Amino acid sequence: MTQELAEILAPYKGRRGSLIPILQAVQAKLGYLPEEAVVQIARFLGTPESEIYGVLTFYAQFRTSPVGRNLVTVCRGTACHVQGGARILAEVERRLGIKEAETSPDMEYSLETVACLGCCALAPTMVINTEVHGQMTTKKVAELFSKTKGEGQG
Repeated sequence: MTQELAEILAPYKGRRGSLIPILQAVQAKLGYLPEEAVVQIARFLGTPESEIYGVLTFYAQFRTSPVGRNLVTVCRGTACHVQGGARILAEVERRLGIKEAETSPDMEYSLETVACLGCCALAPTMVINTEVHGQMTTKKVAELFSKTKGEGQG
């Protein structure tokens, strides 16, 4: 077990029901949950890897692949769909050169969709990192990414 993971896992020794907090802590430190970490967590907990992967794939908060420096999330909720969310997603994909659930080769952007962002009054909506962008149009997407592409959104 790597020293870094050992330090993360140490406070959970002997604690039942600690899988989700462990996964959250490891992901917070590494940015995602690589296979090596899952194997080591399984050993630490004495749990089959398949159970851990079951949790990882059930909860949307967990990632098994690296995420770009900027996470772009496009809403697919009903209000956003009705207001043209599919066009927004298509334009983001075109501008970034990646599809949903992909990360750009330079690790600058990752693109994901969610069932609802809870910003229905601002539909269609997307989020870049933690910044909400509402009432999106394809023109706004073009303007946004022409300003941010290569500069990063910290």
